[in-house]
Amino acid sequence: MTKTIPTAAPRGAPPTPHDAIPASLAAIAGVLGAAVALATGELFSGFSRSIPSLVLAVGDVFVDNTPGDATETAIRTLGTNDKPFLLTTIVVASLALGALVGVVARRQRNKVAISLAGFGLIGGWAAARVPGASTLWSWTSAVISAALGALVILGLLRALDNAAARAQRSRRAVSPAASRRAFLTYSSGAAVVALSATGVGRALRSSRSVSGARELIAARGVDIVGSPADAAVAQLSNLDSVAGLSSYITPIANNGFYRIDTALEIPQVDPTTWKLKVGGLVDNPFEITYDEILAMPQEEHVITLSCVSNEIGGPLVGNAVWGGVPLRALLERAKVRSTGVQVVGRSVDDFTAGFPTEIALDGRHAMLAVAMNGQPLPLRHGFPARLVVPGLYGYVSAVKWIKEIRLESADYDGYWIPRGWSKLGPMKTMSRIDVPRDRARTAPGRTAVAGVAWSPTRGIAAVEVQVDGGAWMPAKLGGAVTAETWLQWVYEWDATPGKHVLRVRATDKSGALQSSSFVDPRPDGAEGFHEITITVG
Repeated sequence: MTKTIPTAAPRGAPPTPHDAIPASLAAIAGVLGAAVALATGELFSGFSRSIPSLVLAVGDVFVDNTPGDATETAIRTLGTNDKPFLLTTIVVASLALGALVGVVARRQRNKVAISLAGFGLIGGWAAARVPGASTLWSWTSAVISAALGALVILGLLRALDNAAARAQRSRRAVSPAASRRAFLTYSSGAAVVALSATGVGRALRSSRSVSGARELIAARGVDIVGSPADAAVAQLSNLDSVAGLSSYITPIANNGFYRIDTALEIPQVDPTTWKLKVGGLVDNPFEITYDEILAMPQEEHVITLSCVSNEIGGPLVGNAVWGGVPLRALLERAKVRSTGVQVVGRSVDDFTAGFPTEIALDGRHAMLAVAMNGQPLPLRHGFPARLVVPGLYGYVSAVKWIKEIRLESADYDGYWIPRGWSKLGPMKTMSRIDVPRDRARTAPGRTAVAGVAWSPTRGIAAVEVQVDGGAWMPAKLGGAVTAETWLQWVYEWDATPGKHVLRVRATDKSGALQSSSFVDPRPDGAEGFHEITITVG
């Protein structure tokens, strides 16, 4: 019997349909499949608070598992744009992986199912771990999203296969035009579906905003603040007239007051159903509603807050009028046990921060705040309630969207402590030059060098300016309502032509001089004199 030996296809033989698919079109098919998967997740998230956005859920995983030094680098580089950058990166990476799946699937279609199954597993796991999420619906939305993404990729590749096969049957060279026409017919539909689903999902999420409830509280004139601080602020010898100088009270509008937290999407907390739990190592645990908090005697205090990640001369610091109830009143009602040496706040997204109980009772104006600058808390700053503790960096105290206060032992560590930040976070004495701006060019003659300085709970006693390494010269100080706020300062300088280096330092009321050693923000806050270089003439 004669054995038939297969021969290689003659040179110039027509390619198989899979081989005929251009890699670029296969990549686009993968991108569209990934886009449909992400968009389906967004659509699901619009129907219920218990179904998280897959993009946000994956983003939360990154936030929770990012080392402390990487977090500091991100904040230093991107500031308050770190969250949009992370979410954009997740979307772009997902689309890029989709493109890779599309290219590989030209010859190995089973890789589509395997790859998208991985997408569903990651998305489902990430969504199910979000606080308040429904495990069943989290996994359901992820599986359906992945399945639809896989179907889109396979459908677009099938359309390209058919175009290539038709070209082969007609014994003509594969027509790129025919492939593109078939591809565009289906891909256009996939793109419309992805964009529509994303838009609808986000619109539905926006419709759940509690901004209307906040506006209603403001409109009905609830007595959120007992004795307005406006009069006290008005009596200060502030320096707001100096052009470019930070105002004594930081405005909220246009994101004037910094926001740094771990929430990728601002939590929407309905004040009509919200309750604050107070418990842990106490003898009288209790819950209290928003209206009950408003019915308590209210206080109002001007307090400066700062992020521990703030660089020397950085913008992550602000001074506001906070209104609410003293934290002391809540702790006294709870009857704290001797073992409850740490106050731990927990937000609705399970962020935690803790500080020594004695700090809440030492006379500083630690408070459960419900108002900011005379209005209910803005959503982005913690509505309906948050903690404000003078003299502590926010990472150990400033819990926004708070849902629980627990008294714990000293062994308990808040969110940032295992990530390499200090257990205690007292704010350091700092000063900043606001004007002139670094690298600015100014005219010779009388020039105002001005800025702000802060040392909450200790207060600022003096600010000095140095020009080109010369003698330290005293600056004129603006007023401060209490030692818990920053103050403005100005130094009138006779500027001479040339390039100059200006530095500033502050002394607090205990007599301690601001540290001159340059220290990175991690683990317990930056140190060093703020320095700028300007050109005169």
